[in-house]
Amino acid sequence: MEMLSLEKELKENSYPGRGIVIGRSADGTKAVTAYFIMGRSENSRNRVFVEEGAGIRTQAFDPSKLTDPSLIIYAPVRVLGNKTIVTNGDQTDTIYEGLDKQLTFEQSLRCREFEPDAPNYTPRISGVLHVENGKFNYAMSILKSNNGNPDSCSRYTFAYENAAAGEGHFIHTYKCDGNPLPSFEGEPKLVAIPDDMDTFTEQLWNSLNEDNKVSLFVRYIDIATGTYETKIMNKNQ
Repeated sequence: MEMLSLEKELKENSYPGRGIVIGRSADGTKAVTAYFIMGRSENSRNRVFVEEGAGIRTQAFDPSKLTDPSLIIYAPVRVLGNKTIVTNGDQTDTIYEGLDKQLTFEQSLRCREFEPDAPNYTPRISGVLHVENGKFNYAMSILKSNNGNPDSCSRYTFAYENAAAGEGHFIHTYKCDGNPLPSFEGEPKLVAIPDDMDTFTEQLWNSLNEDNKVSLFVRYIDIATGTYETKIMNKNQ
């Protein structure tokens, strides 16, 4: 698979929606993940990321302007032991509870499907990073409607064992801007993952459409020790 420029992918797409990147730093020592949200409506743009325990939560920047919290207020990141869960909705909790009951990542998502936001039927994208005994594996999932038909859910899971240094994968909710918004197509895109977290954070944040970007989360996890560093960027300050 051709390695794509993440910077170029983002700069040339005004509305990829919400996106997850997971991979391994170029020097091989860090497990890396990033999650960003974008918005077109006032309700979607009225958000910030805040830290909550080892994870993060979305929160209304101005509570007085919050009209419908159902699909925009959730915990995108939660940690269960040596597993870090990253998603674009409340399926984070579904995966957390499933893994805690010894279900697999894929099994945990069997009870969920795309979002009920006709006519877009926004896909649910999810990822899980597993760091243990100096090894790093990860998986990604997308649940989407069958070409806009809400009567059928298409389920795709992609697993990456012994993640290669300097490589990551990028999945996002929408192929591009539109009305209705077209769902992401194909398997996650192969992208480069740098060593430096600050560089990666700035690259992502500065590449997102200025009008539509809302918040960004980036985490680098030391594969040998499990310790991590986190960066959060919010347009609303």
